[in-house]
Amino acid sequence: MYSEVLLMAVIAAFIAQFENASSYGVAYSSAHFSKHDGHPETVHGHGHHVDYHTHPHYTFDYKVEDHHTGDMKSQHESRDGDVVKGVYSLHQPDGSERTVHYHGDHHTGFHADVKYDTHHIVPHHHHY
Repeated sequence: MYSEVLLMAVIAAFIAQFENASSYGVAYSSAHFSKHDGHPETVHGHGHHVDYHTHPHYTFDYKVEDHHTGDMKSQHESRDGDVVKGVYSLHQPDGSERTVHYHGDHHTGFHADVKYDTHHIVPHHHHY
């Protein structure tokens, strides 16, 4: 259920982004979601209540490039059971690019490695 909600949120964000950018010119966005959960296993609860569990397995990615607004970002994530791995990148208002590689699992928790890449803008001086 969580993955379906996440997918719908991502799609809604892309539609809103495209509607805002389309009046200004070229904007690009893409999304891909692939879910490969295993077969459901019966997990018995209390009394007559029965729950089902599947081995979660998915990948998704998205990318937005809107040069008019400067909205430039991308993400790729995969999950296999309790192990989640991913990377996302975005251009910040100051011109730098932030890239975060992350992973997490049940035993070690969540870890993120954040890197910044500053793009220096060199002004061109014209001599008249």
